[in-house]
Amino acid sequence: MTMTSAGDLNLYVLTANCARTRIDVDLFADHFFDPLSKAGRGFSAPELIVLSLQEIAPIAYSFLGGSYLIPYFDAFDQAIKQATTKQYNESYENVVKDHTGMTGLMVFARSDVTDRISSIDTAHVGFGVQEMGNKGAVGARLGYVVDDHSAKTVDLTFVAAHLAPMEDALAQRNLDWQSIVERLVFSQGDTASPNVESGDPGRDTDENAALLGGHRSSDQSQSTRGNLFAPNSYLFLAGDLNYRTSDVGPSKTDRLRFPRRLVNRESSSHYSHLLKEDQLMPARLGVDDGDAEWKWSSHRWPSWCDRILFLDTPYWTGQDASDRRVKPHTYDALPLFPESDHRPVALAVSVPLSLSLQHPSSSGSHHMDSEHRSVAPFSIDPHWRSRRESARRKEIAVGFLAYLGLTWEGNGLLLASMIGIIGAWTVLRSLLDV
Repeated sequence: MTMTSAGDLNLYVLTANCARTRIDVDLFADHFFDPLSKAGRGFSAPELIVLSLQEIAPIAYSFLGGSYLIPYFDAFDQAIKQATTKQYNESYENVVKDHTGMTGLMVFARSDVTDRISSIDTAHVGFGVQEMGNKGAVGARLGYVVDDHSAKTVDLTFVAAHLAPMEDALAQRNLDWQSIVERLVFSQGDTASPNVESGDPGRDTDENAALLGGHRSSDQSQSTRGNLFAPNSYLFLAGDLNYRTSDVGPSKTDRLRFPRRLVNRESSSHYSHLLKEDQLMPARLGVDDGDAEWKWSSHRWPSWCDRILFLDTPYWTGQDASDRRVKPHTYDALPLFPESDHRPVALAVSVPLSLSLQHPSSSGSHHMDSEHRSVAPFSIDPHWRSRRESARRKEIAVGFLAYLGLTWEGNGLLLASMIGIIGAWTVLRSLLDV
């Protein structure tokens, strides 16, 4: 059994745009832990594995949810089982399996620490067409018991997101982020056993309860712990954030400057020259594809669309900076898989658990340091619940229409219904003519 050093929790977070296609389980499993080749010996079998999944399935299945998503989630279940067995000879349990439309979130816990998860809370927001989940975010907040002491827990907040695409949609992406802060609300009154999946796609009742009516805590209580920026929680945001390296699409001459694999840093074709135009932040690490040349879509600027960001604990925990910081071990990309034009991105970190989690005193609560916020940048939308309920009803209607028009099963059902109606009308006419 591999164990984490005392006081640290190892996390492995991966984001992948699935392009509405089921993954190749064996291929995904074989490369799942590739980035850890650069992590060094300080990173042992992670206690938690987190998957942020965008475009997890076709829109019909994603919007209908329930049993329609089971094959897509099951593929990741199988891949994680294979990868963890091969890499660590450890077993993991799926403790969160949830989605908002086409964006999914899965959390796996190492079997020996599953009972340390004292609470699970989920939240959902859509900001696509009519606030539906063709673009959106799903979050999970886990309470993790420290040192077998049930009274002391550390909160871990994971958010999977898919923001607006296209080079010229920077303003919309920023608005999508604002929607996450305002309407991705955790209801601290609803906690679940780690063995009960929130929004389990295999159970329509549970899914609808989570999306439409499963929240019980008051708006007043949500303004503290229900906020995305809960003061005692580590925060991880992973997804297809779609921030690009240009505000306009490339011209034919621009394409000549697309990054190439085998060039030196002084060349105009070296990838580092894109960093000056990056809409979000400079990429911290390059990627290594061996000697293979990079191939790019000619109608889009090469960009770091898929990102994993994290926020350390607030300054008022009273710990030295080195004690309270999340410790990155590696941040890298997996190979490009045939199903998608996005490379999955993975982050391996250690989270310190030996924090003196205490709320700030009234005299010092108005201060904040230069890096961390003690309050959220936007206030919670008081109508977040009704807006999500309304959008969910639209998703079900659109999902049903898409199922009938865009899937073979739906086409067959529609054809059978039409044949049945025509047959019934023919029989009725024959009876009336007698």
